[in-house]
Amino acid sequence: MFGRRQLGIALGAAAIAAPSPVRAQKFPAGRVTMVVPFPAGAATDISARVYAERLSALWRQPVVIDNKGGGNGIPAAEWVARARPDGLTLFATSAMTQVVNPAIYDKLPYDPIADFAPISRMGTSPFVLLVDRNSPINTAAELTAKLKAEPGKHNYGAGALPARVASELYKMAAGVDAVYVGYKSNPQAIPDVQSGLLTFMMIDTVNAKIAMDRGALKGLFVTDSERYAAVPGMPTAAEAGLPDVLLTTWTGFYAPKGTPAEIVNRINADLYTVSEMPEVLERLTALGGTPKLMRPAEFAAFASSEKERWGQIIRRANIKVE
Repeated sequence: MFGRRQLGIALGAAAIAAPSPVRAQKFPAGRVTMVVPFPAGAATDISARVYAERLSALWRQPVVIDNKGGGNGIPAAEWVARARPDGLTLFATSAMTQVVNPAIYDKLPYDPIADFAPISRMGTSPFVLLVDRNSPINTAAELTAKLKAEPGKHNYGAGALPARVASELYKMAAGVDAVYVGYKSNPQAIPDVQSGLLTFMMIDTVNAKIAMDRGALKGLFVTDSERYAAVPGMPTAAEAGLPDVLLTTWTGFYAPKGTPAEIVNRINADLYTVSEMPEVLERLTALGGTPKLMRPAEFAAFASSEKERWGQIIRRANIKVE
């Protein structure tokens, strides 16, 4: 039997030896996998790698990019939705999986709202209407005139559903006709614009800037309400005579539903820390992306409103999955 003094010492020692429940849940306790539903080189992938590199240094744990491209992001979204909700699996995705797919597919193997814990928006990016660098077309008005004069004779390309939606929005606003040609990714369509197989394409500013900087394509307008710093001098769609062509895609971070709120909030706070690093801002701006983070609840509300907005455009354009 312990005396009172001995019992007190024993209990105190046990309390010191026992690990704190909070400290036992230190995050991250191991490697973090950041799933990207697109191939390497896609806009979301490029931005995700910038964040992954800095988070890895901040957390002192490897943050590994896992590109699960294909299937319009559906297999990747389903995989993350079924992953263990411990914060060690993150989803770096775009509007495609969360708001575009639900408007196009009658049935999905994942629920963009019920199966995920929103962490933060990553950034936003308008689209750029592009033609071949050597094309005689230099303005949106000239492109529109050519498409109207030769209906059914021109093609446009898109390797991601958001880019297709943006192109269809231009077609509806301009009252023109062009045949859709699908690709596995947006960059894969660029050579066919150069060869003349495609008359135009619309892609996010990240990939558009890359194509323009290397002299492959030239931009006619940007689908934002204001001129975009990453592509200075380029008119907005409104300035080009198409005020209704206003559409911005976005990227964001999610975790599987059920991930503890304290982990979600920790990741959100660390994303803010990374986004404010001068070298990160410089890198993302150079790529053509704009960091625009949100708190989890704000991001959830934003995604919900975007789901309705994109859905309206998709229904008007009658976009179907082949």
